[in-house]
Amino acid sequence: MASILTNTSAMVALQNLRTINSGLEDTQRMISTGKAISSARDNAAVWAISKVMESDAMSFKAINDSLNLGQSTVTVARQASETVTDLLTQMKEKIVAAQEENVDRTTIQDDVNALSDQIRSVVGAAQFNGLNLVQGTDDVNILSSLDRAPDGTVTAADITVARQDLSFDAGVMGTGATLGANITAADGSNSLAGAAGNQFSNAANTQTIQLSNITAGASNTYNLQVAGETVTFTSDATGNTAATVAAGITAALNAAGIEDISATVATDTITISSTTKFDDVEVNLSTTDATSQYAVNGGTATAAGAGFTGETIAARASTVTFSTTAGVVEGDGYRVSIGGVNYDYVAGRGETFEDVARGLKVAIDGAAVANISTNVTQDATTGAWILQIDNDSATDLALTDDGNAGGTATGGLAGVENIDVTTDEGVDAALTNIETFIATSIEAAADFGSAQGRIDTQNTFISNLTDSLKAGIGALVDADLEAASARLQALQVQQQLGIQSLSIANQAPQSILSLFR
Repeated sequence: MASILTNTSAMVALQNLRTINSGLEDTQRMISTGKAISSARDNAAVWAISKVMESDAMSFKAINDSLNLGQSTVTVARQASETVTDLLTQMKEKIVAAQEENVDRTTIQDDVNALSDQIRSVVGAAQFNGLNLVQGTDDVNILSSLDRAPDGTVTAADITVARQDLSFDAGVMGTGATLGANITAADGSNSLAGAAGNQFSNAANTQTIQLSNITAGASNTYNLQVAGETVTFTSDATGNTAATVAAGITAALNAAGIEDISATVATDTITISSTTKFDDVEVNLSTTDATSQYAVNGGTATAAGAGFTGETIAARASTVTFSTTAGVVEGDGYRVSIGGVNYDYVAGRGETFEDVARGLKVAIDGAAVANISTNVTQDATTGAWILQIDNDSATDLALTDDGNAGGTATGGLAGVENIDVTTDEGVDAALTNIETFIATSIEAAADFGSAQGRIDTQNTFISNLTDSLKAGIGALVDADLEAASARLQALQVQQQLGIQSLSIANQAPQSILSLFR
């Protein structure tokens, strides 16, 4: 049926042309924008995913900036620590040179002071954008990543860089919980009981050896070993009394000239005196005498002819012993008082009782108290760290201890500015303490180097991750221009055909006019 009111062919042709034009419009948009999905209208789900990924990629760019800033800050701190290590090594060379007594120690001291000032300057200047990682103890967090959970929740991740305090700050004792149970001071006597107030002086520690039953010791040999050296006395062929043997051994021991060791005799009793500051002295006796007995320090006599082994004379120095069970946290302060003068050390983060003992040693040595010397050792049996303090003056001094939590940590290089190489005592202390300072700066440089390595690795990962995100976004929304180009050509041909088809369909009603002619 032909109709001039309803042109079905034209309607179909028009619909097809509209579809072709719509496809042509989409293809031209793809080519002009380069994106297959440029708005939520194109594909809402894919567009939403791509926008989330784009926001993450932009955030990771900001994280790269944060990591670059952190990397620069840590690099400055590492270089400062390495420079401080070099300066401390130079200072050690000066200290070693000062060990000789025939050098100009005053000039060497000037060099040491100059190096100390340079170290202070390096530590103070080691900042980047106002942040100094070699002063203070607070950690610094560097933004390193954004972690997206499956539910869409986003949390920030950080790389924590621990400050390494290389300052000269003395620290401040806290007023928190008492820590007195973690530190015990005792005098240096053999009894280790200590007089009231733990008085300690330069008196020698002693050991007595009482000889008995020596009445017919003909040509017997007596070997007394003290501090690793052996002296020998041989009795006469006709035998000697116990008093004669004791006198002979005493004379032999004094003639040996063992450092810090001397002996006296009273009848049949030998008294060995030791003024060794920091080392116990071992005493052994062996003999060919099969009848004699020996009582040490008034104890029970040994079996006849047995002699004795393993007896010791304790070091003269008083001891400050630290707990083997308690821990150390930042702000824990410990105090040793010598003759009423306080010497403090407040622990920093991650330190141990070894650090506390060495810190107190540095504090005492830095005060350059006349006739006071120190040493740090560890008990081989209990593992306890021990600060030994020797008083070589003629005056007894009170020795007390204390401890409190909640203080401000002592700087890692506190005491460097007090190194004194003008005296024998100062040189000895400086040689020990400089090793502590060098170890501190080396550890700081190593920690910063490790942190810098982590930041470098994370920076590289974030850069690669950003590239991967961009590639993923492109795979989701970018147009395939090769396919779009081919489709454009096809659609243009279809458009031309559609227009021609519509034109033909529009002409169909005119054929009806011929029926009325």
